[in-house]
Formats: sequence, structure tokens, C-alpha cells
Amino acid sequence: MDAASLWSASDTVGRAVAVLLLAMSVATWVLIGWKSYTIWRVRRTLRVALPALWAANDWDAGRAALQRHDTEQVLLPLLDAARGAAAGLAAQLPEAARLTRPLRDTLHDVLGRLQWGQGLLASVGATAPFVGLLGTVWGIHQALQGLSGGGALSIDRIAGPVGEALIMTAAGLVVAIPAVMAYNAFGRLLAACEADLEGFAHDLRAGLA
Repeated sequence: MDAASLWSASDTVGRAVAVLLLAMSVATWVLIGWKSYTIWRVRRTLRVALPALWAANDWDAGRAALQRHDTEQVLLPLLDAARGAAAGLAAQLPEAARLTRPLRDTLHDVLGRLQWGQGLLASVGATAPFVGLLGTVWGIHQALQGLSGGGALSIDRIAGPVGEALIMTAAGLVVAIPAVMAYNAFGRLLAACEADLEGFAHDLRAGLA
């Protein structure tokens, strides 16, 4: 049975489950494409911009180098935060503490941008199999109700509707598996980027203190 026949044979609940799984799948693949491109650009920035910064003669020249290479704005905000003037109570802190606070806050903001979407991937990976299972249970329930309407029971009458309902379970797994794999892969890549950014923040604190 093709998709059109399955859709026409489903009721409101079955169609709602199918639409939800489709939306989760589309969101997952769009997010995978966007995050893959973003993380690739960030890793390229770290590979190119950091050597350009440390090769500069002074901080102004280093900032200009970052402006040319930091396409994703992950390094330049840290440099600006470290060089910015402290105000209020922060100005009364020791020099090292005055650098630590803005660097920490800016680093959290940068990492938050990089990690955006990880929660969605985790949610899809965790819930899609159960959404598919819900569609299967509901489909089997509706199929058994139809069989109870009368007529002689046979394996053919049972196998067809139940087999169609089980497609929902397979669909849930098809949606969940890419989300889980992408979540794990992006987690490893983001951890490497986070280590580089934390090292850069530490170097800035040591160099400007």
C-alpha cells in the first residue's frame, strides 16, 4: 500500500501522528544542514583566525585580523570583552577579576549560540519512537475495531491492517535515528570548539592582565 492509500485509510489521530513525524523529520534535517555548515565555518575560523591574531604586532592589528577571518563572530566578542573598560563595581575588582567576568559571560553567550538546536535534536531522538509507537497502537486498535464488525476472521484480514499500523513504528525510528546520530556528532565537534574557545579566553586573560 502506498502513502496516499495509507493516508486515506487513516483517521484524524493517525494523520496527526503522521504529520507530527513528518514535521519532526523536516526540522531535524534542516537543523542538521544548518549546524553542519555553521560548525564547519567555526572550525575554519578557529584554524585561520587564531594564528592571524597571534601573528599581529599589537592588539589593534590583531583585532583587524579577527574582523577579516571571524565570520561566525566567536573570537572577536571575546577580544572586545577582554579589552572593554569595566564600569561600576567591576572597576574596583583586581585586574584579573575584571577580565574574568566579561570573558566568562561572553564565552557563555558564544557557546549558547553554537549549541542552539541541540535540545531539539535530543527531543526528537527521544520522543519520535514513542510518537511512532502511539500511531501503531492506535492503528492496531482501529484495525481490531474494524475486524470486530463482523465477518470471518482470518490471518489475511488481521495481517494487512496490523502491518500497516506497524509502519508508524518504523517511521518513528527513521525520524529518531538521524537526530540521535547528529546530536552525538555535533556534541563531539562542539566540545572541541569549546575547548579552543576556552583556551583563547585563558590566553586573553593572561595576556591582558
